[in-house]
Amino acid sequence: MKYAWIERHQKRWPITLQCEVLNVSASGYFEHRHRKNSSPQSAADGKRVSDGALLVHIKAAHAGSKGEYGWPRIWKELRANGVRVGKERIQRLMKLHGIKARGKRKFVVTTDSKHNLPIAPNILDRNFQPVQPNAVWTGDITYIQTDEGWLYLAVVIDLYNRQIVGWSMQPHMQASLVADALRMAWFRRRPEPGLIYHSDRGSQYCSHAFQRILAKYGVQSSMSRKGNCWDNAPTEILWGSLKAGRLYGMRFETRRQAMRSD
Repeated sequence: MKYAWIERHQKRWPITLQCEVLNVSASGYFEHRHRKNSSPQSAADGKRVSDGALLVHIKAAHAGSKGEYGWPRIWKELRANGVRVGKERIQRLMKLHGIKARGKRKFVVTTDSKHNLPIAPNILDRNFQPVQPNAVWTGDITYIQTDEGWLYLAVVIDLYNRQIVGWSMQPHMQASLVADALRMAWFRRRPEPGLIYHSDRGSQYCSHAFQRILAKYGVQSSMSRKGNCWDNAPTEILWGSLKAGRLYGMRFETRRQAMRSD
C-alpha cells in the first residue's frame, strides 16, 4: 500500500521524502520498482542489465547513502549486491541523470544567544496545538547557499494549521529580517491582542527593535529554553521538509535566483 502511494504521488513529492514520512526504506522502494519493471526471463537468463534497470539500482544505492555516494562507491555497492557492471557505465548514467555525491555540508549559526538582551519566558511550553487561528505564531531563521553568498529566510508560522503567514528573505541576519516577516504576518492577519509569538532566544528576536514591534501589536513574546530545539519543533520540521523536499540538489548562481525559485 505504501509503495503504491509513493508511485501515485512521485511527481508531486520527492520519493526520498515520501519514504521518510511513510517510514519505509528508499532502497527497498527502488528494489520493489525494479522487480516490478523487470521481466522474470531477463532476471533468469543473466542478460545484460538494461540502462533503465541499472538506473533504478543506482538511485537505490544513492538514496540509501543519503546522497553521500559518488560513482566509485555506487559501483562497489552494486558489485557487492550482485550487479555486475562496468565503472564507465555507472559514471555515464550518473552524469547523464545528474546523480552525484553531495558535497560536504556547510553550516551557518543562525541563533546567537550570547548576548545581554532580555529573554522572554517560555510561555508556549511546547503546547503546539492551539484551538484557533492567530493564537500562537512561531518564527525562525534558516539559510540558503548561493554562488553569490548566503541568503537568509525568516518565516512566521500559525501553529493552528502550520501555515506560513509571513516571511522575509535578505542577505543578512539583522533584526530587520525577522521584523519584516512579522510585519507581513500582522498586516495579512490583523490578529487580536494577546497572540503569543514563540521563537528561539537569538539576538534578532531579543533585540529592542523587534520587541518594540511585538509590544506595538499587542503580542506576547515567548522563547525556547537555551539550546533546546524541541521547544520550537514545528519550525524545525518545516526546515527539514524545505531542504529535503525543495532545495536538495539545487544550485543557485545568485540570491535573486533563489528568491524566485518555486
